[in-house]
Amino acid sequence: MSLVEMPGAQLPAVGAVLELTVGEVAAGGCCAARQEPGGPVIFVRHALPGERVRVRVTQATSRLARADAIEIRQASPDRVAPPCPHARPGGCGGCDWQHASLPAQRSLKAEVIRQQMRRIAGLDCAVTVESLEGDDDTGGNTGNVGDGDGAAGDGGAAGDDRAAGDGSAAGDGSAADGGSAAGLGWRTRVRFAVRHDGRTGLRKHRSHDIIDVGACPIAHPLVTETAVTRRRWPGAKSVEVLVAVASGERAVVVTGPPARWNSGARPAAQAIGADTVLAAGTTGRLVSLRGRGYLTEGAAGRSWRVSAGTFWQVHPAAADALAAAVLGMLAPLPGDRALDLYCGAGLFAGVLADAVGPDGGVVGVEENAAAVRDARHNLRATPWAQVHRGDVAAVLAQGGLSGASLAVLDPPRTGLPRAVIDLLRGVPGAGTDAGGTGAAGAGAASTDGDRTAGGLRRIAYVSCDPATLARDLVAFRAAGWRLAELRAFDAFPMTHHVECLAALVPDVGNPDAAAPVAGAPAAPAAETEKAG
Repeated sequence: MSLVEMPGAQLPAVGAVLELTVGEVAAGGCCAARQEPGGPVIFVRHALPGERVRVRVTQATSRLARADAIEIRQASPDRVAPPCPHARPGGCGGCDWQHASLPAQRSLKAEVIRQQMRRIAGLDCAVTVESLEGDDDTGGNTGNVGDGDGAAGDGGAAGDDRAAGDGSAAGDGSAADGGSAAGLGWRTRVRFAVRHDGRTGLRKHRSHDIIDVGACPIAHPLVTETAVTRRRWPGAKSVEVLVAVASGERAVVVTGPPARWNSGARPAAQAIGADTVLAAGTTGRLVSLRGRGYLTEGAAGRSWRVSAGTFWQVHPAAADALAAAVLGMLAPLPGDRALDLYCGAGLFAGVLADAVGPDGGVVGVEENAAAVRDARHNLRATPWAQVHRGDVAAVLAQGGLSGASLAVLDPPRTGLPRAVIDLLRGVPGAGTDAGGTGAAGAGAASTDGDRTAGGLRRIAYVSCDPATLARDLVAFRAAGWRLAELRAFDAFPMTHHVECLAALVPDVGNPDAAAPVAGAPAAPAAETEKAG
C-alpha cells in the first residue's frame, strides 16, 4: 500500500484517542485507517477490516501513525475471542491475529500477498493461503497464476526463522494442556527473553519490555513441558527452546556472557528437562553443556539430523508439506540434475536426490557450518547429492550451475542477493556448462516447451516474506523468467507471517522479458546474511 502525505493533513499525537472505521489489511499484522478520505494513514493493530473502533495512537512520524484498537464499537463477523490474555494492546507482540478466526486470518494473509505482488511486482495474483495438517481443513485449494502450466503439488508447506522474526510467540496457558486446538500448540522453537530478575517472558510489540506470559498457547506442548518460564535464569540474555515432535527430543540454548550467567543460570540449565543444553556466548558459538547438540526431526518419511543452530521449519507439519510441494512444482525426472541453494540441513536436496536417482545429481549450497555438517550426514545414503559450504553467489560464480535443470531457492527473510539472480539470469538458453554435462541429465525430458538446451527449466522459490519475493520476481522477469505458479501456506497461525512458494519458468518467447514490469520499481540488492 503506498503512503501519500496530503498537504495540510495533520497526524494525531501519541496518546490521542480517536474513533475510526478500519479499512483494508496492511502488511505487518495491522489494518489501515484514515481520519478523513485522502488523509494520512493510521495503521491499527487488534482491529479487522470494516470495524468501527476507538484507538489510542502509539506512534506518530512525519508520514504515518500507529495505533491500537482499545474498544470495538462495531465488530466484524470474523472477530473471535483471543485464546491468549496477552494478545491485547500493550501485551505480547508475538501474535497479530488471535482476534480473527482462522479462515479470516488466511484471507487477510492472501490479501497482503495480493497487495505486495501488485504494488511491487506489478502482478495480479489471486492466491489461497492453505492450512497445514493439524490446523483444520479450511485452508482451501491451490491458487495458480500465469498460464497454470506448473504442477500443483499435493500439500501445503512453510518455513520459519529465516522467517518470523526472533522466535517470539504470544501467550498464556490456554493451550498448555496439549495445544490441540486449531492454530495453537504448533511452534517448536521459542526464544524467551530474560529480565533483570532472571524471569523469562516475551517482548511487547515494538518494545524491549518483557512480559511474564507463563505458558504460550502457540508453543508446542513439548516446549511448555521444559518449564523454562517457571525457573529463574539470572545473568542470561535469552533462553531458547527447540523441540523435535517426531522424536520427542528437546534442546535448550542459553545466551549471554558466560561470566554473568555461569553461576546464576547454570543451575537452571542443569536441572531443565531437556535432552540437550547449549550455551551461546557473545560470539554466538554454541557450546554443549549436556547432550549431543542436535535434534532428530522427521519429514518426507525419514529422519533428519538438525543441529541447534541449523534452520528447520517450526510448524510440525511444515517440512513434510513443503518438501511435497517443492517436488510437485519441480516435477523432477530420473536422471535430472538439481540445485538446492540455501539448503540448510538438506531437506530439499534429500527429496530431490531420491527423485532423480543415481543417474542424476543434486548440488546443495549452504554457508552455515553446522548446517553443512547436518546436510552431509543426512545425504550420506545418496552419494549423488553433494553439499558445498560457502556463500551461494561465490559458489555459483566459481562452479557454475553444475549442469542443473532444476533449482530450489530457500533464502533467508531478506530474499535473494542480487548477485545470485545475476548469476542465474543467463540460464535460459545458456547451453551446457563447462563440464559438458547436459542440464537435464541422461534420459531426462523437459516438462516446459519453452526450455532451451542446457538451462534450468524450472525454479521453485520458497519465501517467508511476500515483499522480498515480489521484489525478486521483478529481477527475475528482467532476467527472462516468468511466474508460472504461486502458492501460499499458513505456517504461522495467529501471526502475520506466511510462507509462499513460487514456480518460475523461462520466458524466452517474450520479447519484453528484459524489461521490468510496468509500474514496478527496480529490485534493490538484498542482504546476504542468513537468519537463525
